[in-house]
Amino acid sequence: MRAHICLRGLILVASFLLLASVARLGCAEQQEPETSIDEIVVNGERTGPGLWHIHGPKGETWILGTVSPLPRGITWRSAQVEQILGGANLVLVSKPFEIGIIRELWLFITQRDLLMVPGGRSLRDVMSPDLYARFARLRSLYSNDPDKWSRYRPIIATAFLEQAALHQVGLSARLNVGNEVRALARKHDVRVEELKIAGVGDFLEALKTMSPTTENKCVGAALGTIETGLPRLVSRASAWVTGDIPRIQSLPESAEVDACLAALDGDTRAADLLARIRSTWVAAIEDHLRRGEVTLAVVNMDLLLQPGGLLERLRGDGYSVDAP
Repeated sequence: MRAHICLRGLILVASFLLLASVARLGCAEQQEPETSIDEIVVNGERTGPGLWHIHGPKGETWILGTVSPLPRGITWRSAQVEQILGGANLVLVSKPFEIGIIRELWLFITQRDLLMVPGGRSLRDVMSPDLYARFARLRSLYSNDPDKWSRYRPIIATAFLEQAALHQVGLSARLNVGNEVRALARKHDVRVEELKIAGVGDFLEALKTMSPTTENKCVGAALGTIETGLPRLVSRASAWVTGDIPRIQSLPESAEVDACLAALDGDTRAADLLARIRSTWVAAIEDHLRRGEVTLAVVNMDLLLQPGGLLERLRGDGYSVDAP
């Protein structure tokens, strides 16, 4: 699992969330896909994976790893989480990526040249012929409109297309287990501390400074995911639902995704963003461990399991890490 595996998801999902919210203003349409692909079927309540247990001389932290996308319509409930909340001092979650409707409109107006293809051109004018041919073929599977998403810049148009493909196979990037844990924390009168790691400005800056070469490689990675990588995402989501962590770790990325990640490795702002995410989480967890508190943290699974990730960092700092 590569060190920057979650950055692609952060940029693409953030792009989709930003522009999907603009759709509520009538600036874009949401459309159900017309093709038929097998969907995940989830019956009954699911717990997700077990929790990692971090402990030191004083405090202890329980970590629930999450993945995205997850099955649409999943009902999540964990007796272990509720039991831990019964004796916890606080819950650590990342601050939701949310913006109000006024800010959405302001962003669409003021950042239009960043989000859209400038100069009245379209995707066909700015994408290489091979990438555009792939995009157009896939778009025909998920929309009856041959011009769908044509005015958005390539990485954002592809994010919309990828979201439509995820929907087709019963997955969604909008599900947030952290929100469910927040609700449980309120039920148990446990304080919630939100870590603000990245905001709208960070993602806009990443889009602003992303080179055309990097963007093309990441667009190719997203198109490859739609073409051949959906079974991997379905398997990954299913493995999370059943708590199969080794299976999550065993699912390889494609060569195109590796090329995207390598390009992002060379992007100073993108690399700094991920380093800040890791450091913020480690600092927060260790701070509460030193205070002798019992904490429940909800953390992206890739941040936990990647080489040099949170679990390795915590072990390296002398804390005991018990796997689920």
